[in-house]
Amino acid sequence: MAEEDSSSSSATTSREQEQLENRNLIVPSVAADHHTDDLTEASTTLSGFASVKLGTGSVKKLVIRNFKDKPLILENYTEEAWQKLKEAVQAIQNNTSVQYSLEELYQSVKNLCSYNLSANLYKQLKQLCEQHIRAEIHQLREYPFFPGPFLKKMDKCWQDHARQMSMIRNIFLFLDRTYVFQISMLSSIWDMGLELFKSYIIRDQNVQSRTVDGILLLIEKERNGEMIDRCLIQRLLSMLSDLQIYQVSFENKFLEETNRFYAAEGRKLVQKKEIPGCLYHIKNLLEEEVDRVRAYLSLNTQKLLIAIVEKQLLGEHLSAVLQKGKDVFKAFYKKDLARRLLLGKSASVDAEKSMLSKLKQECGTAFTNKLQGMFKDMELSKDTMIQLKQYMQNQNIPGNIELTVNILTTSFWPTYIPKEIHLPPEMERLQENFKNFYLSKHSGRKLQWQSTLGHCVLKAEFKKGKKELQVTLFQTLVLLMFNEGDHFSLEEIKMATGLEDRELRRTLQSLACGRARVLIKNPKGKDVEDGDRFFCNEEFKHKLFKIKINQIQEKETVFFSS
Repeated sequence: MAEEDSSSSSATTSREQEQLENRNLIVPSVAADHHTDDLTEASTTLSGFASVKLGTGSVKKLVIRNFKDKPLILENYTEEAWQKLKEAVQAIQNNTSVQYSLEELYQSVKNLCSYNLSANLYKQLKQLCEQHIRAEIHQLREYPFFPGPFLKKMDKCWQDHARQMSMIRNIFLFLDRTYVFQISMLSSIWDMGLELFKSYIIRDQNVQSRTVDGILLLIEKERNGEMIDRCLIQRLLSMLSDLQIYQVSFENKFLEETNRFYAAEGRKLVQKKEIPGCLYHIKNLLEEEVDRVRAYLSLNTQKLLIAIVEKQLLGEHLSAVLQKGKDVFKAFYKKDLARRLLLGKSASVDAEKSMLSKLKQECGTAFTNKLQGMFKDMELSKDTMIQLKQYMQNQNIPGNIELTVNILTTSFWPTYIPKEIHLPPEMERLQENFKNFYLSKHSGRKLQWQSTLGHCVLKAEFKKGKKELQVTLFQTLVLLMFNEGDHFSLEEIKMATGLEDRELRRTLQSLACGRARVLIKNPKGKDVEDGDRFFCNEEFKHKLFKIKINQIQEKETVFFSS
């Protein structure tokens, strides 16, 4: 039964079927009597009828009326509708309120298009926009050229234009989506607005040159360290991009100015002696240019921009920069290698020597010979320490301090500035014993103690337990004082150790203000000031048994000689 109902619901007479096909109308099938109310209004605009057999077996006629005649255009309607639209467009352009609703204006456009007046409507709208743009160009031409204010005026002109064209397009949306869409020769309303702005404003040589020159001037100010309005530049360059003249009007000039600016910058950098600072500055400049691209330039500009910067800062002066850079690298590598060897921090002697063979190819044998001399000094020092131990046993020299001395050949190692300090009597005796031993084997040589390179391991006992402190010689001198007293002032420590003021303050800062605070400073603070007093931190605790207390590093302003 269900199958019969289903098949009969779409049945019509042959005559009725022919009438429906001639009208290109497909009548939806009806499954039940109460669904007949769901037919759309379109069914009332056609003539003829169709019969539908219902599930009960009865037939119901569906009447479809004839087409209604197209309503006649009212007298003066075209003029009145355009006047209404014209007033709305002018109100938008003059930033005043529109008297009519968007729905009313949209319906007016739709009605005019239905009367085949689309072509004339598009023409009138374009003329209206063109008149407004022509008035704007006169204001910009007469505006005084102060880069900042002029660029803001230009930006406001563009932002207003974009906002106005967006609102106008909303009103004429029906025209844009029907008539304009179908005519390939016509630009959309938005594109038409861009073309008018481009033709009458940005292609004006006076306005374009002032805009581009103003942008370039602000970019140069930023490169020289001044603060500028990046958002303003970003909006103006987006305008040039939207108008498809970014490359022709701006990018070419920008790259020329960049080439000129960094050519001069490159000459300045090569004249500087602080090449590490110079290389660091070049790195910063490159990063700044990449940031500039991200902030307001087109991404397509980045490759060309960076190529120019690298050419002027490196390529044009590459040999000079590399030579100075190589000299600085030598000094720093030599200094770091010395630290690794003296502190026993080298991961692998084989790896160090493998690096030397590579450096020999790049820096020459004169440089690597000195580095090899450093390794030789360390090996000879080990042999010397074995002999020293035997010498002290033979001489029956007492002492509970284990001494290790590295004998450095001055010409091999970085230059170290000796500093006078007051050593405890036990240390002084050890130094004198070593001097006697060494000179007995190498007469005529001169020994000079480098206190800045000294380091010690101290065994300390706190309430929370015993610890081993790995410290510098300067830190050692300070800590040993607390075997003799509970607290000392800055002035007292300075007098006892002989450390110069700046070196002493850094040393006390590392012991009382760092992470491992084995001393307590009163009053508390990050810096050591005159009148501060220092106490042994009896409550000191640390999860490790062996603790390295790093010295506060002093900023280096000079480079070690090679």
